[in-house]
Amino acid sequence: MAEKFTDFSKFYAFYLTEHSNKTCRQLHFLGSSLVLLCVATFMITGQAGYLLAAPVCGYGFAWLGHFVFEKNHPASFKQPLFSFMGDWVMYWQLLSGEISFSSQEDVRKT
Repeated sequence: MAEKFTDFSKFYAFYLTEHSNKTCRQLHFLGSSLVLLCVATFMITGQAGYLLAAPVCGYGFAWLGHFVFEKNHPASFKQPLFSFMGDWVMYWQLLSGEISFSSQEDVRKT
């Protein structure tokens, strides 16, 4: 990623191209789901360990997807805020069916 984006919509179009591998997207979704579970569990139990586990789950699964399956570097290294926002937009689009968990074509079209 050579370009430094100042507009989120342009960044997000780039972000989706960096998540064309279905396994990478699935790992992102799993990690983000575990983040939500960790935060909810913290809110219920008050045990801070769950908050510490949240970023490990989120970034751990996402980085595994990038380094092993997508074979690229996560955008969070260069643009952490836009990348964080992109994670949750993609999560919602996967959850709502706007992006497929398995097809690569719909990611390129979005």
